[in-house]
Amino acid sequence: MWTRKLKIKGMTCAGCASGIEKKINAFDGVKIVVSYVEGIGWLTVSGSMAIETLVGIIKEKGYQVTELEFDNNVGSDPVSISKQGRQLHVAIIGTGSAAFACAIKAVENAAKVTLIERNSIIGGTCVNIGCVPSKIMIRAAHIVHLQKNHHFRGIKKIQPIIDRKRLLTQQQARVDELRAAKYESILENNPNINLVKGDARFKNVNTLIVESGGGDKVEIKADRFLIATGASASIPAIQGLSGTPYWTSTEALQSEQLPEHLIVIGSSIIALELAQAYLRLGSKVTLLARHSLLYREDSDIGSELYNILVNEGMTILEHTQTETVSYKKGFFASGKFSVKTTNGSVLKGDQLLIATGRVPNTDSLEVEKAGIKLDKTGRIIIDDHMLTNVEHIYAAGDCTDQPQFVYVAAAGGTRAAINMTGGDVVLDLTTMPAVMFTDPQMATVGLTENQAKQKHINIDSRLLSLENVPRALANFETQGFVKLVIEGSTRRLIGAQILAPDAGEMIQTAALAIRHQMTIEELAGQLFPYLTMVEAIKLCAQTFNKDVKELSCCAG
Repeated sequence: MWTRKLKIKGMTCAGCASGIEKKINAFDGVKIVVSYVEGIGWLTVSGSMAIETLVGIIKEKGYQVTELEFDNNVGSDPVSISKQGRQLHVAIIGTGSAAFACAIKAVENAAKVTLIERNSIIGGTCVNIGCVPSKIMIRAAHIVHLQKNHHFRGIKKIQPIIDRKRLLTQQQARVDELRAAKYESILENNPNINLVKGDARFKNVNTLIVESGGGDKVEIKADRFLIATGASASIPAIQGLSGTPYWTSTEALQSEQLPEHLIVIGSSIIALELAQAYLRLGSKVTLLARHSLLYREDSDIGSELYNILVNEGMTILEHTQTETVSYKKGFFASGKFSVKTTNGSVLKGDQLLIATGRVPNTDSLEVEKAGIKLDKTGRIIIDDHMLTNVEHIYAAGDCTDQPQFVYVAAAGGTRAAINMTGGDVVLDLTTMPAVMFTDPQMATVGLTENQAKQKHINIDSRLLSLENVPRALANFETQGFVKLVIEGSTRRLIGAQILAPDAGEMIQTAALAIRHQMTIEELAGQLFPYLTMVEAIKLCAQTFNKDVKELSCCAG
């Protein structure tokens, strides 16, 4: 008996895979399992049929077939495990987006899954304390802002009455609803996914120890492992901070109270989203930025957003660090924070938000017992197949050295499952869009001017103010811009940076243009619907060859 792993190209649907299986499995002593998604076939022969004959039969159906390297003696591949009369067992640490994406795909590929969660609720950061509640809060704050500050003269502006407690109740109800629909129901309806509660750590390369809150321990052995433990708020070593009732993003999203004066330490996505939301809901907000705003992004974004937020009423102290923090309970329960800065000022506020990044949840895993390598910040090092340096241990999401976005985590979890069940797929992040949900939103994809120059790419770029975009003019919202970066020699689009009310909805157009290696002329020649914000990308593309101020409003 022998087994071969085949790469099969040319399949266009799941029916192609079924057709190959029907044809090949008709022979005595021959068994093939084909996955259309992975483009992989596992061929097992117990008789005298030659592999060349079977491959030829598949090729006759119009497919390209390549034999992949595969060690029949390993005994831990999906086919070997199937021959032993048992399912491939996948153990997943965590229950967030990466974990569930992996679990669902692994079960689809005939594995059984054990999910391990140390918290009382499942679902990870995004649905519980991240993406979902923050966007609900940001949307509520946007409605408040429009009521007070819209630009339509015939509509009376009002000062809305805000009941933060009722807003929070509605927010958490939607969180509970989505967690039930997207996580809890999957567990309830899938007998091949089992949940174990407790803290997991590696005993060795093949075994986990899971300890419950009551001290009970259970050992879990598996054929494949996925580490998807996420990340937590990074707390800087500021003198006096420890022991004070400061907020992280979790507390900021779950507070029933609106602070009179919120001090925010941080200058990136989470800090800016929450700072603007609280400002619009009625808090005075002072933000301390160690560098400039969004200093890792294109400098035009940070400088423009700085002006927008300051004009809304936010106090922003750039190039300012915190030396000490103290907290003194006042006559009322809220108390007061004092923040001494490096520029000599002392800020007083009734709440302090620490939003200085997130660190991976890997400290308690004892990964060294499995030989798993981490980088200097504690992130798990993985390749584009989501594989660690250990051949059967994978990782995905915010605990890895990949970008901390939920859609990256979910995509990584799915690909990890495919690869651990016999497939061969990669996660390509070269055209990964990033979005920040301030107002206006920031969205980017590809290379900035500086990044391209560091790669020694000859570039050209254009920046188009929203004052030149008809939809922005119609909305009376012209703060922001679209910036496109192209490779000078090929004229291909290689980067886009957008600051606009609907930037998150616009950026995928640029991402697809980069993915398909479109030239700026090809992009400028596409049909874009009018009046839309995404038309700004077309207009910006046109500026590489003409002055858009001289075009009619919807010129092609």
